[in-house]
Amino acid sequence: QGRRTTHVVAACLYIACRKEKDCQHMLIDFSDALQVNVYTLGTCFLKFRRLLGIQLEIIDPALYIYRFAAHLDLEDRANAVAITALRLVGRMKRDWIVSGRRPAGICAAALLIAARAHGFQKNHQDVTKILRVCGMTVAARVKDFESTPSANLTMEQFINVDLENECDPPVFTQNRIKEARALAIQEGNVELLTSGKLDDPRTGAKRASKWRNAVVESKN
Repeated sequence: QGRRTTHVVAACLYIACRKEKDCQHMLIDFSDALQVNVYTLGTCFLKFRRLLGIQLEIIDPALYIYRFAAHLDLEDRANAVAITALRLVGRMKRDWIVSGRRPAGICAAALLIAARAHGFQKNHQDVTKILRVCGMTVAARVKDFESTPSANLTMEQFINVDLENECDPPVFTQNRIKEARALAIQEGNVELLTSGKLDDPRTGAKRASKWRNAVVESKN
């Protein structure tokens, strides 16, 4: 009630597609066909799914890699970039970066990292305009990957070496940092608070020091 018939039909079709094995249709496909905002359809889809109590399988981001790599103007290296992006998605799965994240954001981050690794000067806008995801989402997923040991490998090492150890989920790591900060504040351990050991590695140097400055000012 109160929603356009085309939006409801599109939501129903998307749900039907999601129930199919190896579904490669995204909500943006339907928004493009109807020429409507993808978030409008997303709202209709989510409410419809909650109303009917429909359970859907989590989509594997790897399903979209080849499809969107073809739209990034990667010349004759599109296949090589896609293969690297697939390996990145696999590594992100093992490091708990994929869990609870939207497939489009993971796919966008993997393609961006892979394209840069192959020498292409791509920025966040190049992938966000194709996958219709927020630039902040892509930046966050890239930061998640940068915090893993795999990010320190060379291109050749990343292709040929499989690191055995898995990283903790990003949210778990952030919560541990927050808990350590709270304990240090409670104990009045100014030396630890200002040492930089409790900075979030996902943030830049300038942003990482902001919380420290706020703590020092409050102590003064």
